[in-house]
Amino acid sequence: MNRSARFVLSALIVLLGAALVLGAVLLTPKQNPNGTSSGIPLIGGPFKLTAQDGRVVTDADFKGAPMLVFFGYTHCPDVCPTTLFDISQVLAKLPNAKVAALFITLDPERDTPAMMKEYLSNFDPRITGLSGDRAALDPVLKAYRVYSRKVAGTGADYTMDHSAIVYLMDKQGQFVAAFNLDRKPEDSAEQLKSYL
Repeated sequence: MNRSARFVLSALIVLLGAALVLGAVLLTPKQNPNGTSSGIPLIGGPFKLTAQDGRVVTDADFKGAPMLVFFGYTHCPDVCPTTLFDISQVLAKLPNAKVAALFITLDPERDTPAMMKEYLSNFDPRITGLSGDRAALDPVLKAYRVYSRKVAGTGADYTMDHSAIVYLMDKQGQFVAAFNLDRKPEDSAEQLKSYL
């Protein structure tokens, strides 16, 4: 299979994964304590991971501000850098706003805190890169219903097929919606601003 065919196949798998995750998100409402549905999908939850500066952080460290959460990896050829660039453009429209943006790795074997720090130096400094071992990351991937799969490449090289949803969480860390970056950055910034 030639390189362009592999790229098309990988893109289709990513889109299929994103569609499956989005479908699960939209079809699974949050349950209230009395057993009735609130109509809001149950997405997200507690975590304890390592930031790119070596600090151990938890979900509680980000409460009090709206948050964008994106899962990817530093060796990603296209979707991840494009999405992080788009998030950076949105954050640039909110220079003094208290907002958080998290980039959580799907590839902890390569994405050490040092690697995340170097990679994220290309984007808005308010984006926090989070990594950890599989035992710490797998429950977070499950809580956010993230699809990911390692795809063998040449030799020891590999890529990761993964869903590409940016999750908008409110100040309490509750899921609001999949955040739309397919519009002008100022329009996305206005939506994010409404959760300040």
